[in-house]
Amino acid sequence: METGKAPYGLIPDGALAIKDGMIAFCGPKAELPDDYHDWPCRDVDGALLTPALIDCHTHIVFGGNRAREFEMRLEGASYEEIARAGGGIVSTVTATRAASEAELLASALPRVDTLIAEGVTTLEIKSGYGLDIESELKMLRVARRIATERDVCVRTSYLGAHAIPADYKGKPELYLDEVCLPALKKAHDEGLVDAVDGFCEGIAFSPAQIARVFDKAKALGLPVKLHAEQLSNLGGAALAARYGALSSDHLEHLDEAGVLAMAEAGTVAVLLPGAFYTLRETQSPPVDLLRKHDVPMAISTDCNPGTSPLTSLLLTINMACTLFRLTPEEALLGATRNAAKALGFTDRGILAEGKRADIAIWDISHPAALAYRIGFNPLKDRIRGGA
Repeated sequence: METGKAPYGLIPDGALAIKDGMIAFCGPKAELPDDYHDWPCRDVDGALLTPALIDCHTHIVFGGNRAREFEMRLEGASYEEIARAGGGIVSTVTATRAASEAELLASALPRVDTLIAEGVTTLEIKSGYGLDIESELKMLRVARRIATERDVCVRTSYLGAHAIPADYKGKPELYLDEVCLPALKKAHDEGLVDAVDGFCEGIAFSPAQIARVFDKAKALGLPVKLHAEQLSNLGGAALAARYGALSSDHLEHLDEAGVLAMAEAGTVAVLLPGAFYTLRETQSPPVDLLRKHDVPMAISTDCNPGTSPLTSLLLTINMACTLFRLTPEEALLGATRNAAKALGFTDRGILAEGKRADIAIWDISHPAALAYRIGFNPLKDRIRGGA
């Protein structure tokens, strides 16, 4: 799947050559250079090749689970009642702080394995459930370890500005001063962080507070991204765009001014249908505006214990089509080329000469089948770096 004149960039009788983990040729079989004809060859029997999938927004490292809260909501409990009972993000923070690195790793790996089994080769993982210095560092260390325990590339995002912990209730500036910003510096010093994220929302941090975090990120030479316009429109996406953000994510309440700012900055819109579905939201992201202004759209599982306990990027592709009305081609681009861009990668996400040989081989005849089937995994093989 490379951008071209045909839908999906499809090449009906194609060939792909790999050398030193990179794609050396991708095109019609009839145009394969003579030099490659005596190379070891694999016939995939008419299977479909696409770029390997990329999950560009996850909170996959966390302690505990919130299944009981899910049940309580269905029984009629309000968000406030659940919080008073010790639920919500407070319960995840408590469980994450109490868990050892080994315990966090053991609980995260089955979730990672599920994504790998669907053709994922690149994965973003955020902190943000520790909310104290050592626990935030602990989460990032576990995220780094996942890349050594499994055959997957991990990009880490520091999300210290995710929520205000109970011990700093009503004191967000003090939390930034004493925890969030010092933890970011320590994470950078230990080589644990690839990007910096935040949650700009009335229940989290204001644009001015997020700007403080982004100023620190820029001083450290780290790119930024932002949870923005999920529940209201505080102008977070436009703020992120002013900092040249890699992505703004969620975006249900994004307006045209925010879209224009993202378009000018080249910021990717990451759409998260799992959270929209779980929270039973009714306002969809402004997909038509994003199309109108050529803002690239990525999609992701947003795997987390509370609002998107989703570990299937294939189901996410279907949800993006059914809930947000993306076309199957847009959804597939959202889990490949545009997801790569949302993480700052230029070497993957498409099948083209000079790109990494990260490839998914599917037992289907047309890419639309990836969006069409629900609860079915047609992956035949997964290649990462040519292996």
